[in-house]
Amino acid sequence: MASHAKATHSWSAARLGRAPAGRAHETMQGSLDSTASPARLGKRIRVVVAKPGLDGHDRGAKIIARALRDAGMEVIYTGLHQTPEQIAETVIQEDADAIGLSILSGAHMTLVPRVLDLLRLRGADDVVVTVGGTIPRDDIAELKRLGVVEVFTPGASTEQIVAFIRGSVEGAAGGIAQ
Repeated sequence: MASHAKATHSWSAARLGRAPAGRAHETMQGSLDSTASPARLGKRIRVVVAKPGLDGHDRGAKIIARALRDAGMEVIYTGLHQTPEQIAETVIQEDADAIGLSILSGAHMTLVPRVLDLLRLRGADDVVVTVGGTIPRDDIAELKRLGVVEVFTPGASTEQIVAFIRGSVEGAAGGIAQ
């Protein structure tokens, strides 16, 4: 994937759930984590946190975004009401290592497969795809079969999520599951 310049703006705009005019997302930068793998050669893990569809509840996504940032990752938060096409484009433009899709609306079996298909079409099948939210237990196996690497449901700790993303990106298990 080609690296592109990133658009940034203040965290306060994201807290309001909207980006300044002309900006589709924001970048939150944290300090470099001294425990990062030497194989990463000082490159911070880049994670897109996205809210696809009409779901308007983003408190959990913001908590995860902040935890990832505090763990030394660079986080690009897309804001609310993103289409699968917008999310895939952000992943490509930002040269992301991972994506966290936060879905509470029940539309995960429609939105997630579309995001996965778009990432594959764009050659971004090396991106670690995770999903978080209120996902019924019966749907988790199907999401993983489609290519989601992990699904985090209510009760998952921020430490667990940070460790999983770090391990998946730095280890050999990264990318859309085949």
